[in-house]
Amino acid sequence: MRVEASQEIARPVAEVFRFFAREHIRNHPRWDPDIALEATSDAPLAVGSIIRRRNSRSGTPVEGTMEVVEFDADRAFATVIREGPVEVRGGAIFDPIGADRTKLTITSDMPDDPRWNPSLIKSRMQRSVEAIKDLIEAEPH
Repeated sequence: MRVEASQEIARPVAEVFRFFAREHIRNHPRWDPDIALEATSDAPLAVGSIIRRRNSRSGTPVEGTMEVVEFDADRAFATVIREGPVEVRGGAIFDPIGADRTKLTITSDMPDDPRWNPSLIKSRMQRSVEAIKDLIEAEPH
């Protein structure tokens, strides 16, 4: 099952990529407070980086990892999230719209499971891209 959400952000693609991908560990909990992330090394994020992840959305924290599987500067960022037996691929595409606007599209590919509500997941993802837009646009240029 694939779920997608997108948002136009009034910032150049390099700024949006920096905020979302390069500074993912610091910023992800800002737009999704149910997720806590922790680096497993001091190296900058790159393909192969592993991030410890704690998801408390269901009330009981679930430990897992995120592995960076795509890191294409100013174009794409993707991770594979592993929580127990569940594996989900999350991604982001950064499309420049002129010199100082970016369309951010986030996707989530997950196994079909009747316990997951696609419309609820889509609404959470849309809320996330709207929060990302607000956070980035609030930063000084």
